[in-house]
Amino acid sequence: MKWADFSKLIKTRLTSLVVFSASISFLIGSRANGHIVWIDWIKLIIGGFLVTSAANAFNEIIEKDLDKLMKRTMDRPIPSGKMTTGQALVLGLGMGMAGTYLLGSLNLLTGLLSVFSILLYAFAYTPLKRKSPIAVFVGAIPGALPPLIGYVAAQVHGRIDEIAIILFSIQFIWQFVHFWAIAWVLDDDYKLAGFRLLPSGKRDLTSAVITFIFAIVLVPVSLLPTFYGYGGYWVGGVSLICSLIFLYQSFMLLRTRQIPEARKLMFGSFFYLPLVQIMFLVDFIVK
Repeated sequence: MKWADFSKLIKTRLTSLVVFSASISFLIGSRANGHIVWIDWIKLIIGGFLVTSAANAFNEIIEKDLDKLMKRTMDRPIPSGKMTTGQALVLGLGMGMAGTYLLGSLNLLTGLLSVFSILLYAFAYTPLKRKSPIAVFVGAIPGALPPLIGYVAAQVHGRIDEIAIILFSIQFIWQFVHFWAIAWVLDDDYKLAGFRLLPSGKRDLTSAVITFIFAIVLVPVSLLPTFYGYGGYWVGGVSLICSLIFLYQSFMLLRTRQIPEARKLMFGSFFYLPLVQIMFLVDFIVK
């Protein structure tokens, strides 16, 4: 088995973004405690990478026949025949158990949240993608859990407080605009596999309006750290600017309903979250 095939199985770029989000939140949680336990940070990164990789492996096992139908996924290791389902299952189970053990060693709640994330993503969100656009709501939950898991991992006794809920809320609302921008760009390919991810099921005014509404909601949600006093005016200002740019991109999609505008929104979503989270961390540290 080649590294390239394994990388596609675990979706390395996506997994890395997830781990990045969790690691930033861990540092925020550690700062709230007054100190950083770096060995725990390393455990979180390795455990988070393994758990996310396992969820992606299970996703590809379940969707192996559907992946054959889409241009962007037909070269993945299972549908292309470079890896058997059994091999992927062994790898997924091994990574899932090892990752859960590492995260659980930080505290019980972190381990439980990681298991919940795998189950919800692989066995609820994945099959729902062909049944209803509600799949995006279900998928947004495990998609927003990494910052919550990262923050809880920094707590000795594992607790969820206001900061953890704020971190989760920002990523949760962001997920919808992010998902729908991708779904708009890839709708033709998704339809080949029967996936229904746009709000109305197609590229139309309804889907564009709903996407725009969630971009509006993200503006005040992104300001929650400043509103509750956990972040200063710097994080508030950066979050506001990023959210307004994001909102403008959503408006342009609403106005044109064209794929190029959806693609701009999609790329904008890739930059939005890391910028806001890093700024929250920096502002939290220097405050």
